[in-house]
Amino acid sequence: MQLETSNKHKVTQRLDRIFDPNHSLCKDDIIYVLEFIKKRVADKDPRLLDLSQPRLLENFQYFAEAATLLIHRRTGHDQEINRLRQLLMEAVHGLYPQDQESRSEINPSS
Repeated sequence: MQLETSNKHKVTQRLDRIFDPNHSLCKDDIIYVLEFIKKRVADKDPRLLDLSQPRLLENFQYFAEAATLLIHRRTGHDQEINRLRQLLMEAVHGLYPQDQESRSEINPSS
């Protein structure tokens, strides 16, 4: 149980860092978030049941768009990095405990 709590804390810390606008997002970060989401879906995370079907579809859309941008990524322009970060934050919606707080830090208008 303590190991599980420790692992959850490490995941939360890593996601906090990735979603921090001051953190320089890299390919490994993007893959980490996509793998995190994939694992949550494969494990049938009960938090997914709390999301409406339209929200689940939005999560998938953002997941797919982030994955596509990763594949076609050419350079590390700030706008592209910020767009990727926003897509990842939307894709992880409902699966990441701090998603609402972090989203407001990056995109205050949400």
